[in-house]
Amino acid sequence: MSLSFENIIYEKKDKVAKITLNRPRVLNALSVKTLKELCLALQDARDDEDIRVIVITGAGDRAFSAGFDIGDIKDKTPYEFRVSGEFYGFYDVIRILYYSGKPTIASVNGLALGGGCELACSADLIIASEKAMFGLPEINVGVFPGIAVAQLPRLIGLRKALELMYFGDMIPAKEAERIGLVNKVVPHEKLEEATKEYIDKLLSKSAAALRSLKSAVYRCLDMEYFKALAMAGEMLATHISSEDAKEGVTAFLEKRQPVWKGK
Repeated sequence: MSLSFENIIYEKKDKVAKITLNRPRVLNALSVKTLKELCLALQDARDDEDIRVIVITGAGDRAFSAGFDIGDIKDKTPYEFRVSGEFYGFYDVIRILYYSGKPTIASVNGLALGGGCELACSADLIIASEKAMFGLPEINVGVFPGIAVAQLPRLIGLRKALELMYFGDMIPAKEAERIGLVNKVVPHEKLEEATKEYIDKLLSKSAAALRSLKSAVYRCLDMEYFKALAMAGEMLATHISSEDAKEGVTAFLEKRQPVWKGK
């Protein structure tokens, strides 16, 4: 299937799918059309067996994404908001990111505000330029971040999550790294190189093991602790019979590098 987009750039190369939000004149703002295109690209990356890692970034040097155009929700009734696609289109994007079975990286090159911050936080890993800024400014215009209320406390804890959402302030990349929102901060000119280092590390691992690991982590998030342990144990017991698990153990015992098949 040939995919053509207006608001994103979608590239597949060397087992990596890269999605670039491509509306730099409006700080890569998220529109309903952008979300639909993002969803289609993510579905394609998820279903392509040759793709091992998914990367999302923003075009230009100013923004990853400044989030939704707040004017789009002005004067909308609850029904109009529900059917317009802003929230539920975003929900579809997040579901694919969570359940793709493939590691996802947000390579944050600038402002990540509102929905842009929520999109970055929906990736498994975040690498940020030292120029990046993160924030949830919705409270400043009398609304609240509909995704972050469920997402952020799980990532950085209740206190810091409430602080970011209550005050609506922006924080620099280094502070985001300090509170656990971001994995790594690098000089702006090194962002692509650092992202490539993460990609190479992931590509060196078993795709089957990463797929099982990601599934186990996200399924355990909402479970009671000992139920989560039991489920993780069952998933591990199933996984150790996979070809890659057997190859990994054999290679370790034979003191050689494993040859992964992704099965």
